Amino acid sequence: MKKLFWTAVAVIIMLGSPVFVQAGSFIDDSGNKITFDKPFTRVISLYAAHTENIISMGAEKQLIGVSPHETYPPVALTKPVFSYHDDVEKFLQAQPDLVLIRPMIYRGYKKLVDRLKEAGIEVVSLQPTTVDGMFDYWLKLGKLLGKEQDALEMIATFKKKVEEIRGIVEKIPEKEHKKVYFESIHKRMKTFAPNSIAIFVLTTAGGLNVANDARPVRHSNIAEYGKERIISHASEIDVYLAQKGPMNRISLEKIENEPGFQAIKAVAEGKIFIIDESIVSRPTMRILEGIRKIAHILYPDYFGTGTREGSDVVR
Repeated sequence: MKKLFWTAVAVIIMLGSPVFVQAGSFIDDSGNKITFDKPFTRVISLYAAHTENIISMGAEKQLIGVSPHETYPPVALTKPVFSYHDDVEKFLQAQPDLVLIRPMIYRGYKKLVDRLKEAGIEVVSLQPTTVDGMFDYWLKLGKLLGKEQDALEMIATFKKKVEEIRGIVEKIPEKEHKKVYFESIHKRMKTFAPNSIAIFVLTTAGGLNVANDARPVRHSNIAEYGKERIISHASEIDVYLAQKGPMNRISLEKIENEPGFQAIKAVAEGKIFIIDESIVSRPTMRILEGIRKIAHILYPDYFGTGTREGSDVVR
């Protein structure tokens, strides 16, 4: 009888208490199986997109360290800074239970990754290259942090906003649609892969990608193209768009003065625009801002209000 009583008490306690355990398992972007039985609470992020998304999900308190390349949101700049160049001891002293990286770090700094794992710290490598991959990435982050519902809400909000923008684009007459070349790396004359996040941003904003036949480089979001192929579209290109960031430190003058580029319609007419890579290539909610800014560039008569002009766009 006593045994039944205490069993019943245990069941009541279990049912009446909040359940904090949230197990999960998935394969990360470097091919490692990640298995965990509860959310991580002491996280170091070595990629600005991870940092931004963690804060967007409301997990700022779980974030104990960030990369040296943080720019947004402002609260990220208040966190201790860690780099994959740092000695492993710096990480161990901070006592993280999770270090978030991306495949580039996994490949180039395997010794650091192995040392962290040997110390019992989970290391997860994530970096999506497509929008569908971005949604999956948000969900994985949500599971790791115990913020899966927040991740689902981010996805729902993103999709809703995209549909609102598409609704405006659909009203633009076909004859007004602008053809665009979108530069990723000027020095190597590279564009973006057709299924990349940046091209999703461009096409959602109503732009027609003239380099839709570009081939991705090593399954990345960057694609080979070359000057000859760019110039082959010279008379078609209404707008020349270039991302600016660590991979592409570009200026209007550099594009204007590139030998042969004066043959390009957009260059000759001064329709060159430079946009911050963080709002067109980084897998965060600010992709929506990138879509709106490009839509404003292409179709100011349709997107003339509610679009902030600023340092993210240069003309």
